[in-house]
Amino acid sequence: MAQLHDSGLAGHQVSHAEHHDHPDMEEMRTFGFWIYLMTDVIIFGTLFAVYIVLQGNTNGGPGPKDLFQMGGIIASTFILLTSSYTSGLAVLAMHKGNKKALLGWLGATVVLGATFIIMEINEFTHLVHEGATIGTSAFLSAFFTLVGTHGLHVLLGLVWMIALMMQIAKRGITPVTKRKVNVISLFWHFLDVVWIFVFTIVYLMGVS
Repeated sequence: MAQLHDSGLAGHQVSHAEHHDHPDMEEMRTFGFWIYLMTDVIIFGTLFAVYIVLQGNTNGGPGPKDLFQMGGIIASTFILLTSSYTSGLAVLAMHKGNKKALLGWLGATVVLGATFIIMEINEFTHLVHEGATIGTSAFLSAFFTLVGTHGLHVLLGLVWMIALMMQIAKRGITPVTKRKVNVISLFWHFLDVVWIFVFTIVYLMGVS
């Protein structure tokens, strides 16, 4: 009996050790997101480098000073930065276990992000009507690619956030949804940082 007990105890210890040998899956998923984010940093870094090189190649066409309407750009920048603040409030509400406030702040972030996208689409439409298309010059090709890639990331973030809101409404605040809220908030802050560089390098330096 003692031998069986010792054998069972040893098996339990092995099982317990094996359990600790396996990393937490939520931590692994978060680590995977960080890897993805690093690839995004490389992508945007490359696009910024290309834009800086090509910004003076207007092919005799309009340049930044001729095209950019800074009033709308400043307004859209304020809206996106405000959405970063509301996403931070969503994380705080999550840590307090307040599901209603969490969904409310995520919803506010979605509205602000959608407003930013609408304003960006209006900007692109205005440029096209002015004859400034992605094929007009190397400058405009680099501009549309850089700003459009950021806008696409914002749009994907909105879809992701809406899907997460539906999951939280159904399942509540769980370890899985907590991890997802932290990840989407980090992603959203990253997009805001990228936009600050876009606003500074593309728009402010372009019209100065």
